[in-house]
Amino acid sequence: MIPLIDTRLEEYAIAHSRGVSPLLQELQTYTYEHCANPQMVTGPLEAGFLRMLVQLIGARRVLEIGLFTGYSALAMAEVLPVDGELISCEIDHQHCAIAKSFFSRSPHGDKIRIVLGPALETLDTVIGPFDLVFLDADKENYRQYYEKALSLLRPEGLLVADNTLWSGRVLDPKKDTDHALVAFNQRVQRDDRVENVLLTVRDGMMLARKRT
Repeated sequence: MIPLIDTRLEEYAIAHSRGVSPLLQELQTYTYEHCANPQMVTGPLEAGFLRMLVQLIGARRVLEIGLFTGYSALAMAEVLPVDGELISCEIDHQHCAIAKSFFSRSPHGDKIRIVLGPALETLDTVIGPFDLVFLDADKENYRQYYEKALSLLRPEGLLVADNTLWSGRVLDPKKDTDHALVAFNQRVQRDDRVENVLLTVRDGMMLARKRT
């Protein structure tokens, strides 16, 4: 694993970015204390970036593929308009229960609708268009999620994929997950339907803007 940025610099960046709500802070703490793989929480810096993107493109409808305990969903919902909607796909019952318990305590929780089940099946049932898609699910299916999500994204809409540098393992892929992310990044890079940029935010974020 390659540290993408000195932890001191990341802490400095977090300290010089607008903080998250107390409920999101509580959710992160709860996840680290009660869940396996708590590092999957989006975290304040990436959440702040997602919130900024939602606001910059004037998003009203967001599709999230991979809820986990609901941190990124709640962060984005907080800046959606009153009539905004966020649909989140999740397969784990326990994660859904945790997320719902926190959403119920937020004035923005009713903007979020969780769809429980395999995301590849869910994506065949949801109705677009969406303004923004956030992809943060099982990496082996990233290419399939991408194709389905892109068809649901409005022209000039934005797709954001998380973990696209995979702690540096994309430079020397060995496992299936490593190769899946390499293939995903190559697919987006070669796709004439989008404009893209791969950022070194946390574990890597691929931004793809759908052309008109």
